[in-house]
Amino acid sequence: MAFTKSALLAVIAATSVLLSADAFVAPSTSLKTQTSFGVPKFSPIASSLAEDDVAEAEEADDFIVSAGDLDDEEAGEDDDLVVPEWYAHQLRIKELREQYRRHESDTGSPEFQVAGMTERISYLTKHLKEHPKDFSTRRGLVALVNKRRRLLNYLFREDIDRYQTIVSSMGIRHKAPGRVQSREDKYGRFPPQKVRKGGR
Repeated sequence: MAFTKSALLAVIAATSVLLSADAFVAPSTSLKTQTSFGVPKFSPIASSLAEDDVAEAEEADDFIVSAGDLDDEEAGEDDDLVVPEWYAHQLRIKELREQYRRHESDTGSPEFQVAGMTERISYLTKHLKEHPKDFSTRRGLVALVNKRRRLLNYLFREDIDRYQTIVSSMGIRHKAPGRVQSREDKYGRFPPQKVRKGGR
């Protein structure tokens, strides 16, 4: 069985803490002897027992790792530290929110919210490409996209310049809302239906 270098180092560090010099203090066992008054008197056991325990523990410490348990890693090479994906995602969200906030204590402006939502949407999209049957995440993603769409619609109604800035800089595909058409505007270009005889 082969162990990784980092696992072996963790085991060695844990055993060195447990088997430190403080762990080999002579045990507090003692022998009972009777005094002349019937009260038990305690006398310590010889310290040779404690010395034997220390010698046995040192011998056991020598054989923690055998030569066949090590991988073929070089001794000077450290394991590469990989940043977890969720942590990198949180850092990207924080950076985007700081970039798009309107002032130092801004947490509620549409730009701030859209920046965080856009990064979260890209993270969930990548997750769903790897896990296509994760339907609860898909439902959350659709809700998040709809919420971002409503925020962008609001921003379009309030300030078109801010809307165009955030959409172009973040690369968001968003169709700007138009006015609601009346029935005549929507279907006026089509010929009217014929009136049927007989009242149907």
